[in-house]
Amino acid sequence: MVPKTYAQLVKEALEITGEISPAELDEMRNAGPVVLIDCRETDEFGGGTIAGASLVPRASIEAAVARAGLATDVPIVVYCSSGVRSLLAARTLREMGYQSATSLAGGLERWLREGYPIERSSDGLSNEQRQRYARHLSLPEVGEKGQQKLLEAKVAVIGAGGLGSPAALYLAAAGVGTIGVIDFDVVDASNLQRQILHATDRIGRPKVDSAKQSLEAINPDVNVVTHGEQLNAANALDVLSGYDVIVDGSDSFPTRYLVNDVSLNLRVPVAHGSIFRFDGQASFFIPYEGPCYRCIFAEAPPPELAPNCADAGVLGVLPGIIGSIQATETIKHILGIGETLVGRLLAYDALDQSFMTVKVNRRPDCPACSDPARPPDIVDYDALCRVG
Repeated sequence: MVPKTYAQLVKEALEITGEISPAELDEMRNAGPVVLIDCRETDEFGGGTIAGASLVPRASIEAAVARAGLATDVPIVVYCSSGVRSLLAARTLREMGYQSATSLAGGLERWLREGYPIERSSDGLSNEQRQRYARHLSLPEVGEKGQQKLLEAKVAVIGAGGLGSPAALYLAAAGVGTIGVIDFDVVDASNLQRQILHATDRIGRPKVDSAKQSLEAINPDVNVVTHGEQLNAANALDVLSGYDVIVDGSDSFPTRYLVNDVSLNLRVPVAHGSIFRFDGQASFFIPYEGPCYRCIFAEAPPPELAPNCADAGVLGVLPGIIGSIQATETIKHILGIGETLVGRLLAYDALDQSFMTVKVNRRPDCPACSDPARPPDIVDYDALCRVG
């Protein structure tokens, strides 16, 4: 069989799909909801888009529409620059069962010629950013507005170790605009089995400096703020103030309780993670909207029952899994999408590759969050999480 030419495909698409004019699209939008899809490439979006359009490049449109779970009879209008790519995209959607899918005749060029408005972002993404974040821009749940939210967000990562490494790396790659890294330690050879922010030639350097080098190498968009100090009651409020989310990658109960108290005072959510040998846990705490860390762990176990990684050991890839979950929860919260782990504790067992989610409730007698009008005092805790 002789392959069909591009012109033949366009002709067939026109016969199957049909087109609507800018005037018809404007009338349709005024009459009721319409799913409008801009199927141009990401580097074309900077010139402006029709208000309300989802920016989904042609190559991703089938998967994006299917993932969105749209009803098959919903009106869908696809447009591109001149109306050719969108015609082929609309035909594909018709073949997928979306019988009301159609194409904007003449595309954005005709829309503009006939005097209809477009949206231009005064501080939109650069062409370089559109290329870097192209896979985000293809997601209707993210798009350009979501990417702008990420670029404007500020996230504090406590600990540049096993959990902080993957969390910070993925946050930087995603385009979180400001990442604060808090750690007082230096890189040790024993860290390299799991702390992927660091490298052999950085042994002996401060972890915050090593982290900054790695994060800036991944994404020059990111402003990395280093805090080379240990969190304590005297500095925690100042260090963590101004951030939108705290990623807690600490490895001690006293620090986790301190972070919890600071979170409640600043009303900043915490993406929690912890690891032990082959097991990991994760949750997401939004102050006074769900349980806090102390609602789940009212009292810390004695030190002999909660050894650190140096004493008990940890599977090298485990923090990569839990830290990635912390980054995912953080990004979801910033974008306002999906369902975070608020009110749930996720437990992971690497040995049998299983996940278990436990529902947890806010405790009315919680010593930390029971009274929003009286957040806990900021104090230092000892090894038993008593006031030091």
